[in-house]
Amino acid sequence: MRIISGKYKGRRLSPPKNLPVRPTTDMSKEALFNILNNHFSFVELRVLDLFSGTGNISFEFASRGSESITAVDANYGCVAFIKKTALEFDFDITALKSDVFSFLEKSKGEFDIVFADPPYDMKPSDFEKIVDAVFSNELLAPEGMLIVEHSKHTPMNHLPYFSFQKNYGGSCFSFYEWSNSENPEQDV
Repeated sequence: MRIISGKYKGRRLSPPKNLPVRPTTDMSKEALFNILNNHFSFVELRVLDLFSGTGNISFEFASRGSESITAVDANYGCVAFIKKTALEFDFDITALKSDVFSFLEKSKGEFDIVFADPPYDMKPSDFEKIVDAVFSNELLAPEGMLIVEHSKHTPMNHLPYFSFQKNYGGSCFSFYEWSNSENPEQDV
């Protein structure tokens, strides 16, 4: 796992081997951040990283200058690794050990980017719960974006607020925005 760009571009991170994770590939991560680079200035972003695993996405945002990042994962080892790495690199990342669905129900924050990378084998209805909870609890800023990483076998373009989808091998990123409350079901 490496940081693609920013202050720590090229730095390799070595999470413990026993973590129950499937990190976003470097190719997919680079493509995702190229898309985000066209929509946002990273420095001012408030980021919520759900099912954060190794912190791969959080570290990328931090390296690019984002200073308000919350990483949520239910696994103690993942949270400990994120905290340790954030301290080592002086990243402003708050890592929380919590069930993501409980966190979404209780959170009162507002974020510019909400990124969710749940296990690919999670039930489709649970993927839908993520989108529903982010919008119904108004966790997304008015010009913000929710991104859900999922398998190409999990359809996500039928959900409210869907904006577009990008496919990379067996992985997909589905993007959701307030401005798409009519759900155009488009795939780009």
